[in-house]
Amino acid sequence: MLQDILALQKRELDARLAELYVKREAKFRNVSSDLIKVVIGPRRAGKSFFAIHELQKLGSFGYVNFDDEQLAKIDNFNEILAAVDSLYGSPHFLLLDEIQNFPKWELLANRLQRQGRNLFLTGSNSNLLGAELATHLTGRHTLAYIFPFSFAEFLELEKKSLTTPETKQKLLEFATYGGFPEPAVKKLDYADYISRLFDAIFYKDIVARYKIRRIKAMQEIARILFSNVAREFSYNSLKKSISGTSTITLQRFVLYLEEAFVFFEVPRFSFKPKEQVHSNKKIYCFDNGFVFAKAFKSSPDWGRLFENLVAIELKKGEIEQRHKVFFWKNAQHEEVDFVIKHGTKITALMQVCYDISNPDTKKREIRALIKAKQELKCDNLIVLTNDYGNEEEAEWFGEKAKIKYIPLWKWLLGKESRNKK
Repeated sequence: MLQDILALQKRELDARLAELYVKREAKFRNVSSDLIKVVIGPRRAGKSFFAIHELQKLGSFGYVNFDDEQLAKIDNFNEILAAVDSLYGSPHFLLLDEIQNFPKWELLANRLQRQGRNLFLTGSNSNLLGAELATHLTGRHTLAYIFPFSFAEFLELEKKSLTTPETKQKLLEFATYGGFPEPAVKKLDYADYISRLFDAIFYKDIVARYKIRRIKAMQEIARILFSNVAREFSYNSLKKSISGTSTITLQRFVLYLEEAFVFFEVPRFSFKPKEQVHSNKKIYCFDNGFVFAKAFKSSPDWGRLFENLVAIELKKGEIEQRHKVFFWKNAQHEEVDFVIKHGTKITALMQVCYDISNPDTKKREIRALIKAKQELKCDNLIVLTNDYGNEEEAEWFGEKAKIKYIPLWKWLLGKESRNKK
């Protein structure tokens, strides 16, 4: 029975190897070392596909997918390992997919490494994996993060050079549908695919794991957050929309959604840590496709969709510990979308404005940037736009500044500096 399950998984694996693969930007520091290789990211972002293609460079390997409900009742890994050895010929390399579904997986990983196996692990829960890795595998693992396609990876599907108008059109498509690989590669219906994906995340990674009983309330919370991506939110305001739910329960529900790589928060910048903790945050999601499939909407809000794309890229850098990301807001409610901090230094202030052609809009964006510049002592001021690019001098009440206007497609493709002077 067990060998039959793994044989079926092997056939599915072999079929996947024949599919189109877009080379991912992620990489391990030393893929050939005996360190445990851990791939973390959202479901269906391509973690196992990435690991498979890394393993192919090294030789044959065994494979177990713990997201298979047929394995859920098997808690003796020795039985699974015996079946793997029989099926794959006692492989030195092992890929254990969605490992967080196996009880006490971190102890298992340690044991297998001590026994000389070279492990590749994937997982879809940021907190569970992060906490256990830090506690049990310190110094014995290397990490790679896989997210839905970046814009550069998304364009690789075209297999040709694109003109600037074509690239800009592709950006609108990417901003609308997001970058989950399977619907992009196989030309599937995005709304249907991502709705079903969210349901899988919701029921497998949240409801089942945390034994959630108020399912409808949590679904409503997710729908409200999807509809308010790139906006400030507070748990008090959320509480008014979800009757009979305490603030603590709401905080816990949102945390579960964050751990499953659905949403992330960006805090308001303050030099006072206590004030930063208690201020409202802005909510974003890890892929624009979620907004397309799940938000209340009548037509695309390009400004917020563009802002979410920028937030995703900046969040990736934060997860990889390259910088910290905040937003800035003063007492007059003037706002800068993103504050980028390296160590103790603010290195960039960034606005996202789809259409900068309206003089009042431009004035508003510049005014907030210059006021933030004065307070945060940062001269690197950037406005990301749909298609306007230039560097201009600006002035507000005697304060002069240089503003860099960069089309978002150029910024996403790395054709313009991102957050460094």
